[in-house]
Amino acid sequence: MLIWLVELADTVQVFNLFRYITFRTGAALFTSALIVFLFGPRIISSLRLRQGKGQPIRADGPQTHFKKAGTPTMGGIMILAGIVGSSLLWADLSNVYVVATLLVTLGFGAIGFYDDYLKVTKQTEKGFSGKARLGIEFVIAGIATYFMMQATLAAGTSGSTFGSSVAFPFFKDLLLNFGIFFIFFGGFVIVAAGNAVNLTDGLDGLATVPVMISAASFGVIAYLAGNAVFANYLQIHFVPGTGELAVIMGAVIGAGLGFLWFNAPPAAIFMGDTGSLALGGLIGSVAVATKHEIVMAIVGGLFVMETMSVIIQVGFFKLTGRRVFLMAPIHHHFEKKGWTESQVVIRFWIIAVILAMVGLSTLKLR
Repeated sequence: MLIWLVELADTVQVFNLFRYITFRTGAALFTSALIVFLFGPRIISSLRLRQGKGQPIRADGPQTHFKKAGTPTMGGIMILAGIVGSSLLWADLSNVYVVATLLVTLGFGAIGFYDDYLKVTKQTEKGFSGKARLGIEFVIAGIATYFMMQATLAAGTSGSTFGSSVAFPFFKDLLLNFGIFFIFFGGFVIVAAGNAVNLTDGLDGLATVPVMISAASFGVIAYLAGNAVFANYLQIHFVPGTGELAVIMGAVIGAGLGFLWFNAPPAAIFMGDTGSLALGGLIGSVAVATKHEIVMAIVGGLFVMETMSVIIQVGFFKLTGRRVFLMAPIHHHFEKKGWTESQVVIRFWIIAVILAMVGLSTLKLR
């Protein structure tokens, strides 16, 4: 919204700052953090008053979790307020990638909100129907992917089929064209990212920091992929317009910092599906827009690990009647083995940092 102030730069020179993505990214980070800090306490008080018993605690979970009973959920409202409010102020709202990403963020956030609402009101771990939820997610993600694909095709800087193709890390010229089926591929990436972060969100701060790490990584990727000079130097594919997504990634980091203030152990609030689904979908959308879907699996490897632990656990149990892990997702397995919650969280943060560094290294290894 404020980017229009650039038009006044000839009269008031300071407004020339609004032209730079780096400046607006920093401003978005500060603004989103400020929004969460200012409105967070009121939101927490309101949710605590309305929810009563708070988020239901798994009966088969670690014993240490029972002391968290009564903690309100839906803290994702705070995060979304920070991200969306800041993005509306500092991002270029005429940018297709920005609009598509915000569409996914708000759409997934709404699904997560409804799921949290059902869990809280019915005091059960089961919320929204899994199939219906996934179906709606795929529709939202598919629509966003279509518009991003069309925007990339219209730019036409990397070939007529680039918008519908998947790029591979380590290979500067290797592209796999999916054609119209890229809508399904991109939709799958976004939905998978949303649900992977959702599965990871099981301990205080466990999902928040890795999301911020992924956001920082993809903020760098978006900025570089959207800059012709840097993209050419690194020999990555130039995707005009995606640099603007760095502003949204800055907003994510700021909102995450603000939320972590209230979510740090012992958590005053949980982000719930409202936040985790939205954040995962947002990161997935940026990965699709910048043509770094495969790199996302490296940068967000922690989320992949959490998801695979659930898939392996369920699949193996159905086949043999036995379990591979003491409990899934895998962070609960380590709790059952005797790790304290803080040990699990901090060690998983370390893994997230290492994987992010590996993912970013692929930008130069071409």
